[in-house]
Amino acid sequence: MAAGATVHTFEISLADVDRGVYEELSLRAARHPSETALFLITRVLAYCLEFEEGIGFSEGISTAEEPAVLVRDLTGLITAWIEVGQPEAERLHRGSRLAGRTAVYTQHDPAKVLARWDGKKIHRREDILLHSFDPGFIEAAAALIERRNALTVSVTERHLYLELNGTSLDSAIHSVPLG
Repeated sequence: MAAGATVHTFEISLADVDRGVYEELSLRAARHPSETALFLITRVLAYCLEFEEGIGFSEGISTAEEPAVLVRDLTGLITAWIEVGQPEAERLHRGSRLAGRTAVYTQHDPAKVLARWDGKKIHRREDILLHSFDPGFIEAAAALIERRNALTVSVTERHLYLELNGTSLDSAIHSVPLG
């Protein structure tokens, strides 16, 4: 954990009907002083929406070598590279070469994020999905984050139902390929 980081805990009840994933998770996320609440909640949601055996947070801001979230198999090989925000094209290119699957979850306007990658070299661009949420959803969720959080995440037909510290929110999950 980086010096000066604030640790946020999330007790999560995950029910992803679309993927058949039902888990109770206890998650600790270190928030670097330069990390916004918007980035943090998007990172936690990416973790939940991509949850599978071997998933974890990387060292985050302190390392430029890994994405915000990644999945490793039992041998340590990276199988999924999951970026958050609006990563540079070079990072996506590298991640797509290293992992079998690459995805991006953004709290930004997806059209503006896609525009940043126009004309840039990205390995297997057509296989990478950019996931976003309804306008205002991430901002509303970020405003509810505390040091200790109770989170219920339910996904049905690509619609996310979120209860965070007693407040209910919902959003469609918008997904578009980069290619």
